[in-house]
Amino acid sequence: MLVPHGGRDSRTFHLTYRRLRLIALAGVVAALALVLMAGSWWYLAARAARAGDLERQVADMARDRERLSVLVQRLESIEDQYGNIRALFGMDDVAPPSEVWLPPPTTPRRTGASGVEARRAGPTAPSVWPLTERGFITQGLHDGLAGAHPGLDIAVASGSYIRAAGGGMVADVGEDAVYGRFVVIDHGSGYSTLYGHASMSLVTLGQEVRERQVIALSGSTGRSTGPHLHFEVLVEGEPVDPLSMVRQPT
Repeated sequence: MLVPHGGRDSRTFHLTYRRLRLIALAGVVAALALVLMAGSWWYLAARAARAGDLERQVADMARDRERLSVLVQRLESIEDQYGNIRALFGMDDVAPPSEVWLPPPTTPRRTGASGVEARRAGPTAPSVWPLTERGFITQGLHDGLAGAHPGLDIAVASGSYIRAAGGGMVADVGEDAVYGRFVVIDHGSGYSTLYGHASMSLVTLGQEVRERQVIALSGSTGRSTGPHLHFEVLVEGEPVDPLSMVRQPT
């Protein structure tokens, strides 16, 4: 019974139990629909926020790639200038243009500034010191606590050239909590090398590299107390003493 305000005539409605059940069911369905709509809105809002973060990350990666391209071009220019100086003094036939090979930003192959192709293309066993300078060995193979150190720690200034100890293919490149930014090169015949704690990687996964090619810049990323290179030589996945295969410059 409905009694309107103001003394107007009241009205009476009769509802069966069946109709009441239908009305209750309709109310439950409407409530569920509202809950689903609210949940969908929150989900879409979260995805939209995540999309914004991803767009910012992509923009940061694009800027990093541009800076990397500029750096490689600068290194190539320095190599060319060095080659021109050697040519000016008639030193082309004395030795290779330099102790490093700096790849151009676009083409996979190139000759040195003096016209001599960078030395030893293709897979080669590690035999070259992994830095363009001597550095200082602060820790050797298995000198760590409980014999847990699988390579050399070579103290060197940040931003120094890290070069491939032999030719091969980049089997892994990335960053983790221990090695920081790192590069792994597969040299074939069971040989591989690892270069850790870099400040910047200059190669990509699957890229072919040559002996002495600059692959990264030294730093202090990951579990590190100061700028240095962690260098490992592995044979069939087992670490061996790098000094048994490469020699530190005097």
